[in-house]
Order: sequence, then C-alpha cells, then structure tokens
Amino acid sequence: MSAAEEFAARGKLPIGIQTFRKIRQGGFRYVDKTMFALRLVEGGAAYFLSRPRRFGKSLFLDTLKELFEGNEALFRGLHVHDKWDWSTRHPVVRLHFGAGNFTDPRQLAEDVRDQLETLEAAHGIPPGSASAPFRFRRLVAALRERTGRGVAVLVDEYDKPILDALGTPAAAANRQFLRGLYAVIKQSEAHIQFALLSGVSKFSKVSLFSDLNHLKDITLDRRYAAICGYTEQDMDTVFADDLAGLDRGEVRRWYNGYSWRGPRVYNPYDVLLLLDEREFRAFWFETGSPKFLVDTLRQRGVPSIALDGMTTTEALLSTFDVDELAMEALLFQTGYLTIAGEKNQGGRIRFRLGYPNFEVRQSLNERLLTALLPDAARRRADDAPLRELLAADDFQGLEAFLRSLFAGIPHQWHVRNDIGAFEGYYASVVYSCFAAHGLDLIPEDSSSTGRSDMVVHCDHAIHVFEFKLCKDAPEGTALAQLRDKGYADKYRHLGKPIHLIGVEFSSARRNVAAFDVERAGWMTSGTPPA
Repeated sequence: MSAAEEFAARGKLPIGIQTFRKIRQGGFRYVDKTMFALRLVEGGAAYFLSRPRRFGKSLFLDTLKELFEGNEALFRGLHVHDKWDWSTRHPVVRLHFGAGNFTDPRQLAEDVRDQLETLEAAHGIPPGSASAPFRFRRLVAALRERTGRGVAVLVDEYDKPILDALGTPAAAANRQFLRGLYAVIKQSEAHIQFALLSGVSKFSKVSLFSDLNHLKDITLDRRYAAICGYTEQDMDTVFADDLAGLDRGEVRRWYNGYSWRGPRVYNPYDVLLLLDEREFRAFWFETGSPKFLVDTLRQRGVPSIALDGMTTTEALLSTFDVDELAMEALLFQTGYLTIAGEKNQGGRIRFRLGYPNFEVRQSLNERLLTALLPDAARRRADDAPLRELLAADDFQGLEAFLRSLFAGIPHQWHVRNDIGAFEGYYASVVYSCFAAHGLDLIPEDSSSTGRSDMVVHCDHAIHVFEFKLCKDAPEGTALAQLRDKGYADKYRHLGKPIHLIGVEFSSARRNVAAFDVERAGWMTSGTPPA
C-alpha cells in the first residue's frame, strides 16, 4: 500500500471542521465523544459548559444535534450506537453566535432575528414581528405540539456577543438582551427535553443566569474533564500513525496540559495543525488576540511573574462579569491558565493555576512584553542572546543586557505610562523576556523557608533570582535574602552548580542598581569561576 493509500485508509485530518455529519461522511478521523453525550442525556436535562475557544465545543453540540435528530447512520461504530433509541427523534433548536461581530447592540438583535426566521421557515412556522424572546418561546412550544416530543435546545458561543463588546457600552446592552432571550429556556422547561449552553466564560448568576438557575454547570465536573480536547489515549489510538517521526515529549510540552480536574488534555486545534504541517508553532495562540487580557493585566498592575502559580477559589474561578472582571476567571476561562493543583480546605476548594504548556507561556509573555516595553526596547529583548549568556554563565553579559534593556526605555515613555510605578514591573519585564525566549522557568518558587522570585533551569546549572526595588542606592537585600533563606537547598540533590543572583532596581533611575552573583556555598564579587 502506498503512503497516499495508507493515509486515505486511516482518514483525513478534520482541520477546521465543526460539522459532525461532514466528518463522518467525508472520511475524516473522529475522536469519539459520544460517551459524554450519552451521560449528559441520561443524567439530567439542562447543562452549561465552559471551554476555551477552538476546543471542540461546536463539534460536540453538532454531535448532539445529529443524535437527537436520530441520524443513526452517522453513529455506527461509535460508543453511543447500540445504547440509543433510534426510533425516537426530537426536534432541535440550535442558536449559534460564533460568526457574528457584536460590538453594536443592533447587530445582536438582527442576528437573533435572522436565526429565528431560519428556524421558523425550516419547521413551517409563520414568522412574526414580536420580540425575540416571544418568538423563541413560541417556536419551542410549537415544535413540542407538532411532534409530541420534547425539544433539544443547543446554544453555541452563548457569550460571544458580550465578549466581543467588552470594554464598551455594548457589553452591558448585549448582556441584557441575552438575559431575556435565555430566560425562555427556563420558562419553556415543560417543552424542553434537553438543553446545553456552551461558551468560553461563565457569567455570574446575578448578571446573566438569574433566570437559569436550573442549569447544571459541568465545567469543573471531573466526569466531563475530557469532553473537549484530546487525551493521551486519543493520541495513542486515533493519531498514532501521524505521530510517527515526531518527538512525543515535545508534543506534550507544547500542546498538552489543560486540566478541568481530570485527565490533562491536548489542545485539538494545535494537534491537528501540528500533524498536518509537521512543525511546532503557536497555532492556537496565533488565531486569537489577547489584547483585552493584556490591557487589563497592565491596568491593574498584575505582574506577569505572578500569573504562574496564582491561587483562587472555585466560586471565583467560575464567575465572570462585565462590571467586575476577576483576573483569575478571565485567565482560566480563556485558556491562558489552567488548573495545576487543588486543595480542599475545610470544604472549600482552592485551586492553583499555571500555564498549560510551553506554547501559551512563551506566546503570552511575548505579547505581554509589547505592553511592558516600547517597541525599540522590545526588539532589543527579542534579539538578546539569553540562552547563550546563561549557558556560558556569562553573568557580566547578562547584567550588561539588563542595563541596556532598561536604559533603552525613553523617559517620555515613563511619563506617558504609569506602568513602571508598580513594584512588579521590573521583575515582570525580566520574567516575560526569559519566558518569551523559551527558557525553563519556575516563578515564585516555594520552599520551606519562603519563595524565590524566579528559578531558571539550564542543562548545566540552576540560577536562582531575587528581585528588589530600591529608591536609589542599592541595599544588598536581594542577595542577602537568597542566602539567608537557603533557597538553593532544595536543588542541591541535583548535583548541578547553583548560582544565586540578586538584582536590585532603582525606582529613581529606572534601571538596575545592583547585580550580585554568588555560587551557593561561597561568595565572590563579579562572575563566579567555572
């Protein structure tokens, strides 16, 4: 069998395809998620699911649509096939907001009107000129009466009209419009067999879900942790042949790591593009713009070095609101941070968040540098030979680079920008610069005696950093803290040289005031010998 014939036999890669029928009839590979669909249908009637963009939500909803419509041929060979009653068909009302641009409230009203008109025409229901909630309610009731079956209501990208308009007056207006529209799902409960709303964010109950208190949120339900995304088992079965010739460790490092309290999953968009192009790139990150996120981090003075390891509660992680954005929820729900650990404290669960993988950490910090530095300084950071300096233990060169980097920020940029006024600014620039270069970092690394600001793991050595802000003259506190707290102790078993690097920044001069290096266990002025 030729290579082309082998590829055809195992199926094509479903890149960019969100239609279940097209995948099944077109010979594309499909990762079976029907076991989750069956569990939802058997376990309840109304659900909510949050996942980041391009994670397979639309395909899952389309799978549900075909399932409720009883299109048995599409499900042969899948988990659900011999467990579903194919003699029973349910009418489906599906609303989708993924294609619109909703920065103007009128656009949302027009889009909903067009979708309702299409659904009415498809079912032979005369269009009306009443409000959108009334037409939605009338449509559901009519379908139940005509078929004698409960209706399946599926809403895809339910929150996009609000997310599109964040930071503008249209956000609140769109939220109010959708609140009235989605209230129909609760009001028409007697006619609805099943309902699922999916999107990126979960807005607070008081802002959008006050009339939808019957929805079961499965976002952090361990049983549905792999409802979207690819597991290791999926990679080993569905995509095993495609992965031949690729370093599995690198595949995991780049694209695995998303967690919703269950097995970690791969970003499906990244995996498909990798298997097609055979090149490691930030495929998912490049399809979206985190400008709103970056601007919000900057406005609130959240240091980039504090993102990896951020802690939060389940309640805060599951809430999003136009009027009061919680950074933890924004970062988690949009996919830039994921669950790295959890602890039950007296019945309250606290989560520790972290970057899911190399792609997100490197790419987001590259973008953060654009907010932290003016263009000329950012180009200097991009061109810095950081790997070479650290590999050679060239600490004088590293100090010279940092001084040059901060000296390249014009005075007028600080006048126009107050970002340099907060203490974490200088540490954020250093951390984001190192992370953008793909270095192996641990920010705010905890030990039994405290936390060092940043640890850099190199093949030959470990570099432990502490950053301090002083008014003008250096005070020697950064290196003293590294030494006194014994931050190097936890790494001595690795048998590598450990360098303590204390960096003090002057808020008056806006540059490095002191750069002290000490090899753990002895002290020197200047660069330690080999």
